[in-house]
Amino acid sequence: MNLFNQINLETPESIELEFTLAGVGNRAYALAIDYVLLGTTLLLSLILVLFLSYQVSALDLLASNRDSIIKWLWAIEILLSFAIYVGYFVFFETIWQGQTPGKKRVNIRVVDDSGRPVNLFKTTLRALFRPIDDLLFIGGFLIIFTKREKRMGDLIAGTLVIQEEAALKTKKINTSEQAIALADNLSINSEISLLSPENFTILGDYLNRRN
Repeated sequence: MNLFNQINLETPESIELEFTLAGVGNRAYALAIDYVLLGTTLLLSLILVLFLSYQVSALDLLASNRDSIIKWLWAIEILLSFAIYVGYFVFFETIWQGQTPGKKRVNIRVVDDSGRPVNLFKTTLRALFRPIDDLLFIGGFLIIFTKREKRMGDLIAGTLVIQEEAALKTKKINTSEQAIALADNLSINSEISLLSPENFTILGDYLNRRN
């Protein structure tokens, strides 16, 4: 029994793709990692503004404009914090094709509803609606109770969060000189191209288990 929902998508080229949705647990784990990194960045920006405010307060030359400068510093800090909060997800999901450091660690990815990689516009929409999703865990409830496990940002942007397919490691097969010679002979005297993919799979399974 698969604990994660499967979804089938058909591309404009009429190719059917099957994905496994990420699930609320994986998404929460990835978000926790991202928020640790994001929180560290926001804390550094706050420390910088506190340091600058202290320097302004300590300078007698700026005494006449001290309060105004400090207010401007905090206004800039508020805008900078919002830009970092939104820009973190936009930046990584755009350059890493739907992944942030947290998503990369958990092996999940954001894709378009058609299965294609997300673009800048869609990642920006998702990020702008993230504060609403985080408020009172609205996003978590929507992920649990919607068929495609979409939070509000996904519904607006038309995106899905899927599990990354793990690459299969190919087992190295020791090949004897006799086998190599036989393979060369078969390639000359046989129409191997007529074998179906299923037959190739059967042969591969046999070779992996023949010992």
